[in-house]
Amino acid sequence: MTLLAAFLFLLSQWQTLFPQQRTWKRSVRHALGTICCLGRRTLTRIIWTNGGQNSSWGQEYLFYSRSSWDPQQLFLPLLRQALAFCPQRLVGVAVDDTRLRKTGLRIPQAAYHRDPLSPPFHVNLMRGLRFLQASLLLPLHRRAAWPARGLPIRFEEVSVVKKPGKRASPEARQQYKKDRKLYNLSQRFVQTMQALRSAFDQVGAQLKLLVIAGDGSFCNRTVFAGLPARVDIIARCRKDAVLCFPAEKDARRFYGAQRFTPEQVRQDDTLAWKTTKIFYGGRRRKIRYKEVSSVLWRGGAKRRWLRLFVLAPTPYRKRKSSRLYYRQPAYLLTSVRAGSTRQLLQIYFDRWQIEVNHRDEKDTLGVGQAQFWNPVSVPKQPAFAVASYSALLLASLKAFGPGRGDAYAPLPKWRRNSKRPSCLDLITLLRKEVVEHPELLEQFKIKMTDQALHSAAAA
Repeated sequence: MTLLAAFLFLLSQWQTLFPQQRTWKRSVRHALGTICCLGRRTLTRIIWTNGGQNSSWGQEYLFYSRSSWDPQQLFLPLLRQALAFCPQRLVGVAVDDTRLRKTGLRIPQAAYHRDPLSPPFHVNLMRGLRFLQASLLLPLHRRAAWPARGLPIRFEEVSVVKKPGKRASPEARQQYKKDRKLYNLSQRFVQTMQALRSAFDQVGAQLKLLVIAGDGSFCNRTVFAGLPARVDIIARCRKDAVLCFPAEKDARRFYGAQRFTPEQVRQDDTLAWKTTKIFYGGRRRKIRYKEVSSVLWRGGAKRRWLRLFVLAPTPYRKRKSSRLYYRQPAYLLTSVRAGSTRQLLQIYFDRWQIEVNHRDEKDTLGVGQAQFWNPVSVPKQPAFAVASYSALLLASLKAFGPGRGDAYAPLPKWRRNSKRPSCLDLITLLRKEVVEHPELLEQFKIKMTDQALHSAAAA
């Protein structure tokens, strides 16, 4: 099986999600053009890549603004196929927010955000769109020495509530304060967890338990209070969070009088360090941790029982001959009361794969570079591009497995060997196959050649 054949098979599962047959074929053209396009991923270059520069472009723009299809439904067929790589009962899902840069002042959803690339001593601002992404963590390391792979299964816009102007009425200012509490990032995170649970139930995974891995921004009262059924969370918490144990059975109070923090647990010599092996960095490594069960967080999780994990700093070297350095310790809180510690920690370590997804989507695929002003098109086009990227990752696993085999182009001599193909390797192979197998694209009216690819780059 070729990568193109596997990719088209996954896109064939989208056929029932679009109102018309021609709309589905247009979605296939846009998916291939988004991935194979050279240069900036604007809609103009995507049309040129598919050989449609001499036809009308109006329907291509109306595909996002007027056609009635839900971009989040595109991930359901991919999720159904990807669950074959998740045999365990606990399924890890990494969730994080990201920002797409925008410069247009007429985009209604664009706003100013804190630039994550700004230095810690000076906060910079950037104008862009905020999205919340969820990636299914495929535990490929359970079968062999392969790193985990993050597969995007949701990508939705989470716009900030715009502040009223100086001349706004008191009623508008009062409504703004209410909307900030109703439509903040934590509330949207809770809605995303409910949507993920519903998506897993739709694809026949009712018995799977979701473990959401998040960073410190999602370790708060709103998230723990809104956890749906059969959904748990493991997130990084503050080292000075005030925790406690439950009170004794004969006491009238619920919370114990003794308070402690995760930092105190780390410094407590009476609690012995435990060791386990976690796969990260290309091989299985030993990590040290402390575990405290039946913990209560009165200010964050109320009466929900939690488990605390304290991870010791990991030594590392910048060079083989340099001295050892140590990273910061990690403090994790999870709502999973009974479960394998090793599996829970592995899910949190695999959470880094969503950062790899963000890098591929922004730097390699150019998600967010297409220029739209329509309020409907602005969130739909990036979600469609991420769904195409997810289909590409899943197609590579189905066609060639997790390894970097002979089907991919050889690496330069100055590059070190990689165990798995990068996103750029997949795009290079797909470009090669669409030129060598034009018969697979005839039904979609795609005329993709080497000349078309380079003409689109110059357009």
